[in-house]
Amino acid sequence: MIIVTSRLRIRELSVEDAEFALRLVNEPAFIANIGDKGVRTIEDARSFISEGPWTCQEKPGYGQFLVDQKEDGDPVGICGLLFRDSLNVTDIGFAILAKHRGRGFALEAAKAVMNYGFSKLQIEEIVGLTSDANTASIRVLKKLGMKFDRVVKMSDDDPGTAVYR
Repeated sequence: MIIVTSRLRIRELSVEDAEFALRLVNEPAFIANIGDKGVRTIEDARSFISEGPWTCQEKPGYGQFLVDQKEDGDPVGICGLLFRDSLNVTDIGFAILAKHRGRGFALEAAKAVMNYGFSKLQIEEIVGLTSDANTASIRVLKKLGMKFDRVVKMSDDDPGTAVYR
């Protein structure tokens, strides 16, 4: 366990979380706001977890973590820190399953992960990256105290990603 909050436990993802990851990355809101990861089977999900950017970050302590409910262990989403080489920044990322949205889990997890990043990893700045259309994520970033900074292109096909600081 990396972090425990009043309602949540946050820990490293493992291949045993493949079923959860398969559900999450194929939800319509995930595909619309984060992108289609091409994960269609449990085996795809295991490979995505073991070989993908969520868990294979170069910096120790970085990556996406599984967020579950302390009460019953039910996974609600992911939250973590990703280093974006193209921008030379650390990004707080989060995604919550549709059935658990609207209950403050993203904000609770993001606050805890940011605190972990600042205190344990000694990160000086953590930003938020999102699309302009992702109003739910923007709301969380603002509640974290971030403000819109600028729009950047993360790749050639990126229509524009908003940076919040």
